[in-house]
Amino acid sequence: MTTKVAKFALGQVVKHRVFHFRGVIFDVDPVFANTEEWWLSIPEEVRPRKDQPFYHLLAENEKSSYVAYVSEQNLLPDDSHEPVGHPHTALIFSEFAEGRYRLRPRITH
Repeated sequence: MTTKVAKFALGQVVKHRVFHFRGVIFDVDPVFANTEEWWLSIPEEVRPRKDQPFYHLLAENEKSSYVAYVSEQNLLPDDSHEPVGHPHTALIFSEFAEGRYRLRPRITH
């Protein structure tokens, strides 16, 4: 399995290509890194390839906020320049400016 450079960045707001939701990227896996059970739960006719980046999103739709795990092939940039209404954005990001979120500084060892 080969990997490629991620097309989208942390803090970028994106939308799903098929389903009506949008979110902000807070993590990325270079290739599929979820469970096989999760993978098999996706109908085969819409199941994405595993050999591409997968993004962790703080996502929202008209009804709720949640965490989503989405393949690169199913994401598009969100050009609305509107913030995401997920309640956990302030835990990971410090601000929203010019259509992007800025990561909070982290202290690591």
